[in-house]
Amino acid sequence: MEAAQLAMGTDVLGHARQVLDDPMSPHTEVRYVGIRLAECLADALRVAESRGLRLPVPGVGTGTGHEG
Repeated sequence: MEAAQLAMGTDVLGHARQVLDDPMSPHTEVRYVGIRLAECLADALRVAESRGLRLPVPGVGTGTGHEG
């Protein structure tokens, strides 16, 4: 799922760059890519948070913490 979300973000970013590079892009198209970019950013943040939650906590269960 994460790979699909990140791949979609790459696709949307490519489309957004095309729209934003064209000064004649209609307002509705610019708004649409803005909405899509916001959705993709939300997905990317969810992926980052999910991956962060799976990281081990330093010093916990490694034998390097304070042992009493």
